[in-house]
Amino acid sequence: MNRRQRRANAKPAHQPVDRAAVEAFNDRGNILKSLGRFEEALASYDRALDLDSSHLPAWNNRGVILKEMNRFEEALLSYDRALALKPDLAIVLTNRANVANELGRVVEALTGYDRALALNPGEADACNGRGNIMRKLDRIPEAEEMFRRAILLKPNGAEAHCNLGSLLIDIGKSDQAEAVLRRAVALNPDFVTALHNLATALINLDRSDEAEPMIRRALVLEPQLAGAQHNLSLVLMQSGRLDEAREAAERAIALAPRDPLHFRQLGDIRKYVAGDPYLAALEALSMDEASLAVGQQIDLHFALAKAYADLGRPEDEFERLLAGNGLKRSIVHYEEAFVLGELDRARQVFSPEFIRKERGGESSAKPIFIIGMPRSGTTLIEQILASHPQVFGGAGELTLFERAIGDVRSGIGGASRGDVSRHPEIVLQMSSDEFQKLGARYLAAIERLAPTASHVTDKMPTNFVFAGLIHLALPHASIIHAVRDPVDTCISCFSKLFTEGNFHTYDLAELGRYYRHYQGLMAHWHQVLPPGRILDVAYEDIVADLEGEARRIMAHCGLPWDARCLDFHSTERVVRTASAAQVRRPIYASSVGRRRAYQSMLGPLLAELPPLS
Repeated sequence: MNRRQRRANAKPAHQPVDRAAVEAFNDRGNILKSLGRFEEALASYDRALDLDSSHLPAWNNRGVILKEMNRFEEALLSYDRALALKPDLAIVLTNRANVANELGRVVEALTGYDRALALNPGEADACNGRGNIMRKLDRIPEAEEMFRRAILLKPNGAEAHCNLGSLLIDIGKSDQAEAVLRRAVALNPDFVTALHNLATALINLDRSDEAEPMIRRALVLEPQLAGAQHNLSLVLMQSGRLDEAREAAERAIALAPRDPLHFRQLGDIRKYVAGDPYLAALEALSMDEASLAVGQQIDLHFALAKAYADLGRPEDEFERLLAGNGLKRSIVHYEEAFVLGELDRARQVFSPEFIRKERGGESSAKPIFIIGMPRSGTTLIEQILASHPQVFGGAGELTLFERAIGDVRSGIGGASRGDVSRHPEIVLQMSSDEFQKLGARYLAAIERLAPTASHVTDKMPTNFVFAGLIHLALPHASIIHAVRDPVDTCISCFSKLFTEGNFHTYDLAELGRYYRHYQGLMAHWHQVLPPGRILDVAYEDIVADLEGEARRIMAHCGLPWDARCLDFHSTERVVRTASAAQVRRPIYASSVGRRRAYQSMLGPLLAELPPLS
């Protein structure tokens, strides 16, 4: 039994206690703790307890410092000693539960938080800790409620702000997470986790240029933070600094070799080769797959699929894709009937008669919309356009048009009007003035992104749903439709783990049905909109005749020809999509006819696609 264990079991001495000295040693420990001098602080608390083993604050403080030093079992002993002296102290119960949580003793931690909150419903740290437990148990609404309650009780609590922000990122609400995480950083500028999470939110919001300083600040404070190295690799890849991105991904792997996320990032930057040590590490990790969390298992499958694709092993690749997509599909909420229903209703609402009515709209030609399926060549088209000196192509996949629709919806009556206030039915309620306001709202938003550019690209592929509304609100905006072989497009979607959305891509049959409805809607737009309003640009045609297709694109957008568009891979800009590394390469044909390697494995997809011509 060591000295501290003997002290934990010791009985109070029967000699006069120097209360002033006890308090002085305890206070001295608190000061040393605030200075980060943990060993000295621990020694000071021990001196206080040598003088008075019944001094409850010193036992609690001793537990706090031992937790900071990652000596969790010893911390539990200190908290147990404090609770033996006074069992109904909410703060000590909370602190003990925090340590139990660190040790993975979830039930024990939850019991502690619940006891603390029963004693004191205003115990903010217990709310925060309980939120962490709810998150571990995948009880997300309860976790969010607890984090928000912790913030309400303790508005200056940086940790609860950080936890809420991280949760909001996980549920696809990075815009809300940004404000919460900025508050966390304002409360504690050296809070590494908050800086890292804020960078993640900014990356998700396509603002990697703002994220990079946050990441580098976090790495100054904690150079061994693998997640920050991963994020650094991501922003470097998006800005075209591929060698630096590869090095950052390799550092992330070295720091966290059991996290497949970092291997997946590395695979997006470089190709795997025969005898690749990183592939060997991935395959070794797959032998212990059951020990990984579900999200990590998904990353593992997609990382291995990319490696096998690079090595020309399509059967092994597709086996991993089926496994990874199956797991991902099991944890996302995709309402297929609702999604496909919107596409079908758009064909009904936007009739030829409806389109022909005069509405005016906003007259600017500044926006260039690039629409289509994901992985159909939209990023390549954007990169070609961005190489033109009159075009700002750094905006990426904007949600601005959909947000502008939401603003109009609120003005018309919002949810109180029921189905008629959603897209596409909302257009039936819009006046000519409201179509003009919709266009103006969108233009104001892109004006803030690039006030001096004559044209701005918006490469949100799913804007194809709104093509009819874009035409009415922005009649002079250019619309380019990226087209690619249907099977090649769907295989490429199926091979990617998207950051957000695109939930229809994780099941082959659902992917096929979505493609069929998308294709039907695009055929409808070509039928009802004026001839030539939408320019179809086939990926295969760009590969076969880059200059000819680039000239077509420029002419459609009213731009003079510029030969720099042929050197698109050299254009320096941020590319925020899954094709960020590919568009840094000259044109290549290896992705054309991709279906041939997988033809025998695509039954569920082919059964849902329209007959191939």
